[in-house]
Amino acid sequence: MKNVALITGASSGIGKELANIHAEKEGDLIIVARRQDKLNALKSELEQKHSIKVMAIVKDLSVPNASKELFEKVKSANIQVNYLINNAGFGLRGKFHELSWQRQMQMINLNMVALTELTYLFLPEMVKRNSGKILNTSSTASFLPGPLQAVYFASKAYVTFLGNAIAEELHDTNITVTTLMPGATETEFASTSGMDKTELFKKTVSARSVAEDGYNGMLKGKLDVVSGLTFSQSMMMKMIPFTPKKMILQQVRKGQEVE
Repeated sequence: MKNVALITGASSGIGKELANIHAEKEGDLIIVARRQDKLNALKSELEQKHSIKVMAIVKDLSVPNASKELFEKVKSANIQVNYLINNAGFGLRGKFHELSWQRQMQMINLNMVALTELTYLFLPEMVKRNSGKILNTSSTASFLPGPLQAVYFASKAYVTFLGNAIAEELHDTNITVTTLMPGATETEFASTSGMDKTELFKKTVSARSVAEDGYNGMLKGKLDVVSGLTFSQSMMMKMIPFTPKKMILQQVRKGQEVE
């Protein structure tokens, strides 16, 4: 396999579009997700359409040791990963103390622990050969606290700050770490998180446009890529440093309440 991108959460949404974009550029792929049927369908489609090689690995990265198992499978196949795209993640809407602790723990494991471990496992080889790119899918939620999605917002803040810090640690190498921060995007996220009936998700952008922004930003070695914000949302983001935190918290909570 050549010019390989490993993409987690590749069976739908932004991850699937990232896989399509890389395949269109004639790059080979390792696609990872929980749903075998969707993963195998994507593998067949990409191989037939673009004449590339695709390895599909069914793995639930919210489960302990799953990241290490994924890494070892790639190593045993003697595949060099040129692009590590940590895209898998999910959210939950509701009050922190009322949501299932098990689901919140799975979210922490997937959004933060798996992403961190995969970066830790694959980065040393990139450093050794002094080449490689990492793209982490975070969220514009990482800019502020998120009442009614407390753990999700906090997990994405972690993703953004971790990626930014590692990028600076690698400033004297040819390796880059890019953080993609989408706004409300047309994916399965809204329905699985319970956000589909909220004010925030009344206007969404396509997963393809967000994936293109992220992928192109990664190729250019950008630090952060913000994508998919409406004009009013962009203005709100710019006003965050000048707005009392209590007011921001109220606005975010209202935006996530179900009408």
